[in-house]
Parts: sequence; C-alpha cells; structure tokens
Amino acid sequence: MDKIVQSAERLMPQSTARPGIFTRPFFEDKSRAFWVLQAAGWSGYLLLRMVSSISNAGLSVEGLIKNIIEAIVGYCLTLLLSTLYSYYRRLPRITGILLTLATLGIATLVYAVLEAFTFSFTAAEPGVTVGRVLGYIFLNFTVLAGWSALYFGINFYLIVEQQIDQMQLLENQASSAQLAMLRYQLNPHFLFNTLNSISTLVLLKQTERANVMLSRLSSFLRYTLANEPTAHVTLSQEVETLKLYLEIEKMRFDERLRTHFDIDPRVANARLPSLLLQPLVENAIKYAVTPQEEGADITVTARLTGERVQIAVSDTGPGLIESKPRPTLSTGVGLANIRERLAQAFGPDHRFETRTKPGEGFSVDIEIPFQLEEPNREAA
Repeated sequence: MDKIVQSAERLMPQSTARPGIFTRPFFEDKSRAFWVLQAAGWSGYLLLRMVSSISNAGLSVEGLIKNIIEAIVGYCLTLLLSTLYSYYRRLPRITGILLTLATLGIATLVYAVLEAFTFSFTAAEPGVTVGRVLGYIFLNFTVLAGWSALYFGINFYLIVEQQIDQMQLLENQASSAQLAMLRYQLNPHFLFNTLNSISTLVLLKQTERANVMLSRLSSFLRYTLANEPTAHVTLSQEVETLKLYLEIEKMRFDERLRTHFDIDPRVANARLPSLLLQPLVENAIKYAVTPQEEGADITVTARLTGERVQIAVSDTGPGLIESKPRPTLSTGVGLANIRERLAQAFGPDHRFETRTKPGEGFSVDIEIPFQLEEPNREAA
C-alpha cells in the first residue's frame, strides 16, 4: 500500500460522493488513507492470529506477545514494501515486475526468520533452525502477497477511475464544442439573408425601412450574443426571440407572412437549447411563404403532456413535394442541425418528427423532457 497515496494524490479529482474505502474522496488525504488502511489491515490480522492462537493453544501471555510482535514486524515490513513498490512502479514494466517479485521473496524470508526468532525467544528455545524458518514461509508469503495484491489493486483502481474521469471530461468538452459549432452555424446563415434584404432596400432607396430592419437586426443579435452557444433558455425567451426574428422577416413579406403562437402557460419556463426553433421557422418561410403568392400561415404551439413538452412548428405551404424536397436551408443549416442539437442536449430522451401532405403544409414535432433548471455543463 504504497503510501497508496503517493499516486492517489495525483490520481483523484474532487467528488461529492459519500466517502468510503473505494471512493476517491477517501484518498483525497493521502496520509489518512495510508494510515487508516495500514492500521485497519494489521489490526484485523492481529485479531485473527490471536483468536487462532487461543483456540489452538489456549490463552497465554507468551502467545499474545508473539502475535503482537508478528503484527508489528509485518506492519514495519509493509511500510518498507510500500516505499520500494512506489519506486518500482516508475520503472519499465518488466523490470518493475521482476524487482517486485524479488522484493516480495526477500521480504517473505526476512519475515519468516524474524518470526522464528520471536518463537525461540518467547518459547525459551534458543536457536533459529532452517526447518522452523521454512515452517513460517508459507503463511508469511500468503500475508505479504495478499498485502501486495491489495496495494496494486487499489492503485490500479485509482488509475482506472482517473482514466474514466478524463474520458468523461473529453466527452463533455467534445459535446460542448459540437453544440457551439451547431449554434454558430445559425448566425451566419441568418445574417446572410437579412443583410441581403437590407441591401435590396438600400438599392431601392427605401432607407427608412432599411433603418428599421437594421434596428430590429441589432436587437436580435444582441440577444443571440448575450447567450452562450451551449446555453439553455426558457421557452418564453425562445418565443420572444422568434418574434424578434419574425419582425425582421415581416419587413420582407408584409401580409404574406402570417404567424400564430399558441403557448401553454405551464411550459413558459421549460428549458430548451437556445435558438432551437428559429431555423424551423426560417425553413417554413423559405418553403411555404416564399414560393406562394398568397404567402402562408406559420403556427408555433407548445403543450405540456405529463412530464413532457410537445412543441410543433407548422405551416400552410405546399408541403413536401418530391420535385422540390426540403433537405436543408439555403446554406446547409436545417433539420439535421436541429436533430444534432436535440441529441446533444437530451440524448435519446427526445422525439423529432416531420409530417407533411402535398398541398396541406409541413410540420415539425418535437418532444423533450420538462426541465426547469439549466443542465450542468462541465465544459463550455
């Protein structure tokens, strides 16, 4: 048990789990971990030896003294082994294994000689014979080999736990990076369309309308820049953002763009990824409002069903036509983006479906858990 602990100080991150022998908080204090394990292990061994001695030869002072000396010798030997094992673990694997086995053999022999001497001293039978030493070797080897196995087992456990923590950290970092990438895809796409519209208004010398659109664009971008790309927002915040976006789009389409919101007040504070619905509304504008002279209606609904939030974005456009599918938005950001963001945010605990009938419109249905708190993110 190397100061089990020399490695433990490096191997263990902070944790809030309840302390225990095999939980990392137990090893946060290396001195406590080492001395507690040493004291508990050798106290248990001493108790076991005393019970065995009493049951075999009856209660005697000589027997108790012998058992106490045996435990003390073993305790001291394992202190030395912990120091040597700690050094061997930094050596090349084969060298370390060979030195460990050699050290274990020598320690077993030394332990057996000392036990034989202790027996001759307490039994008033001077002399340490080879036969007596050999008689102690098996038991001493079993004890020291078991201690060594426990030492390496605990260190292996700590190494595995460290690697698991590192993998989880890397997974969280990768997940957050992917979420940020997916969110950042939205702003360039939206800016492309909006700035193109503003440019058109300027060319047409409609400076007042261009100024209003710039003002609304500024408000929308202020909101998007204020939120981290991996953040979750409330549904009411998401709806307000959609309304900012639609005010900009109505400058382009006037009465051709008709929007309706039907939001259950009970889900107003439900959490969802920021700007999750905006691409769906933009998709509807492109494929429902733009190609039709009369425009289209776009409806956003949200309902609470048990512990689930059901959100739908639908339009009254031409629906999915084989000759003109809706694979993506104009810059390649579309339904696949939304699926990825939902998968990153909720894992398998969500539903994403599209429904369409030619000539009867297109709709996207989303179902997510009803959450009121921002999910913890270790990396952002």
